[in-house]
Amino acid sequence: MHMDAGDDFSESCRSTEHFVLVHGAGHGAWCWFRLLSLLQDSGHRVSAVDLAGAAGSLVDPNDVRSFDDYNAPLLDLMAALPDGDKHGDVYDLTFGLGADHPPTAVALRKEFQRIILYQQSRQEDSALASILLRPWPTALSTARFTGDDGGVESVIDRVRRVYIKTASDRMVQPEQQEAMIRRWPPSKVMVMDTDHSPFFSAPELLFNLILKSL
Repeated sequence: MHMDAGDDFSESCRSTEHFVLVHGAGHGAWCWFRLLSLLQDSGHRVSAVDLAGAAGSLVDPNDVRSFDDYNAPLLDLMAALPDGDKHGDVYDLTFGLGADHPPTAVALRKEFQRIILYQQSRQEDSALASILLRPWPTALSTARFTGDDGGVESVIDRVRRVYIKTASDRMVQPEQQEAMIRRWPPSKVMVMDTDHSPFFSAPELLFNLILKSL
């Protein structure tokens, strides 16, 4: 049976696979962000790994003394792949001080990142973000507004502040943003109908609003 190149492509797109992308020397998972985006657009699942000492790795390349050390992140990822098919909580917690202490860091699970942070952004941009996004300290939840300190003015209160609301934000809901504005009123409030990440989804609109706020 004759099958041309277009048929091959169509046939390959009918089944979804989980691709694991591994970079070369001196690079990192970041180098795959364009291919990652194309594969995800085709319905495939993709994992791009940072080997030890790579750009997205927390390991100093000077501390990598063997190929086994260098390759360990890939082997860890491959060992965990069966669990990657399970969908559970939106967040992953890290207990840096031990399981008997409160969590020290939180991360948005990869399968929810685009849905919550980048739903209006280009697939290519959210693919890049999925490679670079890191956990954040749970200590952020202890942030205080000036109004919480008995009305005592701080240096930052003397700086003119403008709050730009993101009306379609799924990370910080509009009602949460309203509460933040009430607790620490800015000089001006502006609104854009974007997701949580207008630096990706609407950079020109964000640029214009910033200039307009001056």
